[in-house]
Amino acid sequence: MHNAIADFLRYLRIEKNASELTVKSYQEDLDSLLEAFNDRLGGVPTAVDQIDTGTLRDYVAYLHDCDYARSTIARRLACLRSFFRYCQRQGWVESNPAKALRTPRAGKRLPHFLSTEQLATLLETPDANTWDGLRDRAILETLYSAGLRVAELVSLDLEDWDREADVLRVIGKGRKERYAPVGSYAAAALTRWLEARAQRPQIKDEARFAIFLNKNGGRLTARSVGRMLDKHLRDAGLDRITSPHTLRHSFATHLLDGGADLRSVQELLGHKSLTTTQIYTHVSTKRLREAYQLAHPHASGNRRS
Repeated sequence: MHNAIADFLRYLRIEKNASELTVKSYQEDLDSLLEAFNDRLGGVPTAVDQIDTGTLRDYVAYLHDCDYARSTIARRLACLRSFFRYCQRQGWVESNPAKALRTPRAGKRLPHFLSTEQLATLLETPDANTWDGLRDRAILETLYSAGLRVAELVSLDLEDWDREADVLRVIGKGRKERYAPVGSYAAAALTRWLEARAQRPQIKDEARFAIFLNKNGGRLTARSVGRMLDKHLRDAGLDRITSPHTLRHSFATHLLDGGADLRSVQELLGHKSLTTTQIYTHVSTKRLREAYQLAHPHASGNRRS
């Protein structure tokens, strides 16, 4: 069982090019299954083919008993389906025992985003007179301008930015390649940052092609970007629930608010399914409804005298 899990995680890293955060999430979900086996299900089986649908139903009951959120249970079931699908392809099990499990319905939460005014405040917060400030402003501008995932941003290399066309070559989930436009503000911030980067006295060999560097000359990590954003959110007096992914949500929401069509936004975000992109239409619709309730004389019983 432990070997099967290790092989699956290796497959995610190497063949699926999954980010370290994704691999860590899968590992935590599978560790939860092992914990349940030790805690309630009679010990960890020696082979994956000893696990059947009934056993996994007991595991789901265990998760409910532990008061896990429905969204967490749904994610762990998705992990199990992927894991046993991999085991089936490897010939370790005849069928996928997780396939028959029903996923609990979870209420959809609208993505958190920043207003254009809030974003303007945030983007102006880094000190453009310092090395760190030039880098941080370029990071924030690029995340918002191109709608990147933070893992996509930190993996960017110098050759990925076509300055003449002002586009970034991005490798997304599943090694899917797309080209993301770079707006004039982000392009200017990137240019200033790369001038500062070129003056860095020491850059580690493994980071010599990376666009974004840490203070030690290594490639910047997603966790470092999160810490950097927290600092600037504090300085700007903005909501601390904001994450690097919030800038991607803001990118999509502002595009739709500005009249972009859903298919174009889907392509810019690199979403495989249009259904994934449609969540942003709910955000825009919600805002329109709020504006309607406030402004229309016959909304909510409001009347103009």
